[in-house]
Amino acid sequence: MGADAVKRTSRDIRTANRYEVLRQIIARSPTSRQELAAATGLSLATVATLVGELLDLRMITEVGFEDSAGGRPRGLVAVDSAGGALIGVDIAETYVRVELFDLALNVLARADEDMRPGESRPEQVVGHVAAAVGSVVAQAGVEGARVLGVGVSVPGQVDRDTGIAEYAPNWDWHDVPLLDLLAEHIAHPLYLDNPLRACAVAELWFGAARGRGDAVVVNLGTGVGAGLALGGGLHRGVSNSAGEWGHTTLVLDGRLCHCGNHGCVETYVGAPGIMLNLRELSPRSPLLHPGDQTATIDALARGVAADDPVAVKVVRDTARYLGAAIADLVNLLNPEVVVLSSWVAATLGEPLLHEVRETVAQHALKRPYAATEIVLSPIPTDPVCLGAATFALEGALQSVGQRNHKRNAGSARSRTAPPS
Repeated sequence: MGADAVKRTSRDIRTANRYEVLRQIIARSPTSRQELAAATGLSLATVATLVGELLDLRMITEVGFEDSAGGRPRGLVAVDSAGGALIGVDIAETYVRVELFDLALNVLARADEDMRPGESRPEQVVGHVAAAVGSVVAQAGVEGARVLGVGVSVPGQVDRDTGIAEYAPNWDWHDVPLLDLLAEHIAHPLYLDNPLRACAVAELWFGAARGRGDAVVVNLGTGVGAGLALGGGLHRGVSNSAGEWGHTTLVLDGRLCHCGNHGCVETYVGAPGIMLNLRELSPRSPLLHPGDQTATIDALARGVAADDPVAVKVVRDTARYLGAAIADLVNLLNPEVVVLSSWVAATLGEPLLHEVRETVAQHALKRPYAATEIVLSPIPTDPVCLGAATFALEGALQSVGQRNHKRNAGSARSRTAPPS
């Protein structure tokens, strides 16, 4: 390994440690350096150094002291919520949602833009995002300099380093330079990933995966996938493609999927698949709103609450498909928790969860199933926006590390690693 690679690796580790310490401070504010060392597994000296850096960056602040058993009082630190703003962008097939957060990841402003069918060309999507980002900055009254970054989540396969949306099957996007297009309208630093990763990070920080070593976050929307948190951290795979469980085969020679294959999980449990489940059962059902996924899923939820037999059967059939596919994840990954996330899961709620649990119990092996809890996401806001904002936070800490390195290097040119 060359000297540059060693420097880059040590800098990446330092950035990851700085990020983890800040994550723990956000979760535990106020907290002491000793508690942070215990929570992160880092030495007290390392934590003290990283806390010093975060204080210099004005991301955290000293907030007093607490008594320690028989020793000197311990200094307490807390996140400085006014130390900067983060923006999370959730680009979905039917909407764009943007939320602006303070550094404690509290939502300060929100903007939504509906995307009608046929409005999915890259320049149209970019227009919606730019409008919504401008709206939240104006609503919050935040100075542009205080926005540390904008995290952008887009469905499908993405290249984080180049900012390219490589493949979005539901839109037939191929190699769209999304961040370059957005940079023409948005002056803040931009960071790209997809909703599977965003939902998993949100659950790790604030949701049902917090404190869990191994978790699967099942994202149920227009598209379907699984965010993976293994060994306490996000699992991306070698090409940032892990979790494409929605494009695994559930039914041999089944329904045609946008990806070109037949019988994918997504074609039975994504919103369009649920609409097809309803159409096959009752073609003229008043619950069906052709061309409107949100209205149809809302109608199904209301129908189940009213004991409408068609709605009850559609949700049960959907849950059987979903439960069989989740049983595969349980057997394969042996997670502590499976979280049902995104808007379809939130709308169908407890009735869907109940049926899914029963089906997983039938199909999963007893030992891994006994160790797995299956829950709805407890996050009250949009988990994708929250997760995307954490990518911006991670990127901001990375760029700080790079600036510090360049300052220390004087006039020497240095190659810096891309955001992790």
